[in-house]
Amino acid sequence: MDYKKIISTMTLEEKASLCSGRDFWHTKGIKSQKVPEIMVSDGPHGLRKQPASQDHLGNFESIKAVCFPAACATAASFDRALLNKMGKALGTECQAENISTILGPAVNIKRSPLCGRNFEYFSEDPLLATELSGALIKGVQSKNIGTSIKHFTANNQETRRLTVSADVDERAMYEIYLAAFEGAVKNAKPWTVMCSYNRINGLHVSENKTYLTDILRDEWGFDGVVMSDWGAVNDRVKGLTAGLDLEMPGSYGINDREIVEAVQGGSLSEKTLDKAVERILKWIDKYESKKQKDVKWDKEADHELAGRIEEESAVLLKNEGPILPLDKNDEIAIIGRFAKAPRYQGGGSSHINSSKVTSFMDAAKGKGHEIHYADGYDTDSDEIDRALIAKAVNAAKKSDVAVIFAGLPDLFESEGYDREHMRLPENQNVLISEVLKVQPNVVVVLHNGSAVEMPWEKDVKGIFEMYLGGQNVGTAEYNLLFGKANPSGRLPETFPVKLEDNPSYLNFPGFMDNVSYAEGVFVGYRYYDTKKTEVLFPFGHGLSYTTYKYANLKVSKRKIKAGDPLTVSVDVTNIGRMAGKEVVQVYVAAPQDGMPRPVHELRAFDKVALRAGETKTVTFELDSRAFAYWDKERHDWYVAAGDYTIEAGASSRDIKFVKKVNIEAASKPRFTITENTCFGDLMDIPELADSLKPLINSYFHIDKKEKGKAGDAINDKMAKELLRFSPLRGVISFGDSEYDHEKLAKVIKVMQEKLNH
Repeated sequence: MDYKKIISTMTLEEKASLCSGRDFWHTKGIKSQKVPEIMVSDGPHGLRKQPASQDHLGNFESIKAVCFPAACATAASFDRALLNKMGKALGTECQAENISTILGPAVNIKRSPLCGRNFEYFSEDPLLATELSGALIKGVQSKNIGTSIKHFTANNQETRRLTVSADVDERAMYEIYLAAFEGAVKNAKPWTVMCSYNRINGLHVSENKTYLTDILRDEWGFDGVVMSDWGAVNDRVKGLTAGLDLEMPGSYGINDREIVEAVQGGSLSEKTLDKAVERILKWIDKYESKKQKDVKWDKEADHELAGRIEEESAVLLKNEGPILPLDKNDEIAIIGRFAKAPRYQGGGSSHINSSKVTSFMDAAKGKGHEIHYADGYDTDSDEIDRALIAKAVNAAKKSDVAVIFAGLPDLFESEGYDREHMRLPENQNVLISEVLKVQPNVVVVLHNGSAVEMPWEKDVKGIFEMYLGGQNVGTAEYNLLFGKANPSGRLPETFPVKLEDNPSYLNFPGFMDNVSYAEGVFVGYRYYDTKKTEVLFPFGHGLSYTTYKYANLKVSKRKIKAGDPLTVSVDVTNIGRMAGKEVVQVYVAAPQDGMPRPVHELRAFDKVALRAGETKTVTFELDSRAFAYWDKERHDWYVAAGDYTIEAGASSRDIKFVKKVNIEAASKPRFTITENTCFGDLMDIPELADSLKPLINSYFHIDKKEKGKAGDAINDKMAKELLRFSPLRGVISFGDSEYDHEKLAKVIKVMQEKLNH
């Protein structure tokens, strides 16, 4: 397709029309130019292809499809290869259904456990989110099917999502919220990026040039299509200027006419419009030129794959005794509606019309187990039903062990609204406490999209976090509970003891149309671990039916220069009797030298399979970003000089070995010196000593006179500390009259030149 030739022969109206959707799921075709329309589909974890043109959240039933585990679950796998395999399956499904692009993955940070859409998001950690989403993108696009990484960016709540302003400082944006997208955009190269509904610091993302062009295109090199989230366009002409190519679903031609009028009136350059049209044409051609025909879609094979993915993703949080795996000869009480009708996906635009659903009870059927089943609770409300609880207690009494299937019903978390609290439904908490009164051997199996409080955690012997495990969750549950599979999932988020412990608690979801991200970079474990807050389960935590031993942590060098890579390796041995997979996590602790930084940050991870008795050396390459923070003065990444600690472990709270590495900074810290810069900010910089000395002497000239009058009121330490936190302009008020504003400005100019060079 000769894009420029086509554009040169298009009318202004045709160009404008190409920049919005024909309906909810199709782009516009232009017959005169032989430009076909293409279809997109919701579903980061399965297709939600809508046969009706005007439908978004499910008013019309979508086609039968396979629901894979949601991102909340697959993130717990910590397994890039697994996500890539799932992506390939999704790509094949799209080929079979003539879908050009799947609308996902969603990589927004889990800032608060209450975000109603957390089930679609990967993690509180940007490295984990960007690595796993990148693997999924590569898998999908290997089938010549596009992806639309979303929601770019700072879409971390559902409350007032179309109008709220996420008020975030530049450093937090780069280190946390943008970083969740950056690696995937640069390395996996998604065909499209979907901009978010919200505003950032007052300006809608859909018309924010800083994010859509300056960062996404100019800094990261993205060359695909930027589309709007459905209904996210605030001002179409400003959006086009900012870098928003495609409006979805469209506006019945209203915004197309605004584009035409803006070009005709001179407020919009036709070259800007042409760029957007060219990107859209390239996207259409990329799909159409290699479009696969007569592709077969094996739903049964994908159903089995969904179960295997969930096996790799489920997290064994607790196993006292150990109580698990279950003995097949025991009498077992299976309690909870989710054992028969599991909650395996979230509500809203990603909701899949599943081809089939396998529950735990389905999977256990015909296996010869002696099972006593009881519903235990109603999923339509959280009201306590004493009759249901009584039946559950009776089943538990006559069994050797009770397995309670619990979690959040659809009503409790969904797209469109945020959770009101972090608790399970009251009827489930009461059920668990009542069963514990008659049965000490209790295992809880959870189905939820984000962290929940567990007031019964210390009393039960086992806890499995299944998250939202897809339509074959029951097979995975059966295999894991009975030891046919070894759990290897790890928490992609911290589970706090209570909601009030979360760093965003006082500012979520904000007031009216503003939400302050006052916690800055201290999100998730970066906050909990730095503050040494007690948590229910830490980031990266997960148990196994075997045991792993770490040894021989090595670093390639003990001293490097900023910008140099560092190789880290550690030996891991499976010292148990069962094959398993360990997730090796590498954290970096930066020197605490004044710049507020988390006590440590995840900088590398890998999932390694080990037979019983087997040892493997796991090796990581850390680049300069592993040691850097975002320097607002430079508007760039900066590696400070000092001693860094390399930590290898099994969670953020289970560090096995550490090594120190000294880094020599390539350049000095950069900041602008003014009259209000404190003496203490400059006193440790050797190059400034000669310039500072006269100012300090002048300041202490008056201080000594005052000390003589005041006697012991001002001791030496107090005098030094007063100087340290005094601004340079203090020499004008307290000095020996040598300095005025003009003379001080000359000294500041000299110091600034020394600092910059």
